[in-house]
Amino acid sequence: MSEPHGYDVTASRRIYDGRLFGLRLDTVVMPGGASAERDVFEHPGAVVVAALDGAARLALVRQFRHPIGRYTWELPAGLCDVADEPLPSAAARELCEETGLEAATWDTLLDLVTSPGFSTEQVRVFLARDLRATDDTSYARHHEEAEMTVRWVPIDAAVAEAFAGTLENAATVAGVLAVARARGSNFRGLRTADARFTSS
Repeated sequence: MSEPHGYDVTASRRIYDGRLFGLRLDTVVMPGGASAERDVFEHPGAVVVAALDGAARLALVRQFRHPIGRYTWELPAGLCDVADEPLPSAAARELCEETGLEAATWDTLLDLVTSPGFSTEQVRVFLARDLRATDDTSYARHHEEAEMTVRWVPIDAAVAEAFAGTLENAATVAGVLAVARARGSNFRGLRTADARFTSS
């Protein structure tokens, strides 16, 4: 089935340029020929790491999130804010920075477009296994990261927390449920860590 004709951008105006984020206003041709304006939040993308230990437990980090004004428990994650950094390298960096761990085995769990109605944000969720404490001392925790704590949660308990609303970060919930599902096939059939992002 062919896509409907339309959605060409006829004009684009910069609204805001920040250190990491931007906002623009696009004029878009709708099917049928009418035009409409659409706000677009430009996001650099992010990586999320479901770090799974030998006891089938996931690492969750506690972090204060200013926009919602409270702490949340989340899978380790971070922005793709280093120029030209491959996604697996960004994931390994975030895992090291937030948990002090490194992983010998990496797979892709999920690719997410988190809010496609207004944002360009794309998120890759990785599965990291064969964990060990890193001997990399080059990183330093700043701001919210300085008070992060880590707890280890069995997969089934993490799923229960997601359904109970204790875990509410969207990528974390998706990652937890994906790990639980993938465990049923002993993690066979997962894409490689360097797989092409599905919507690229």
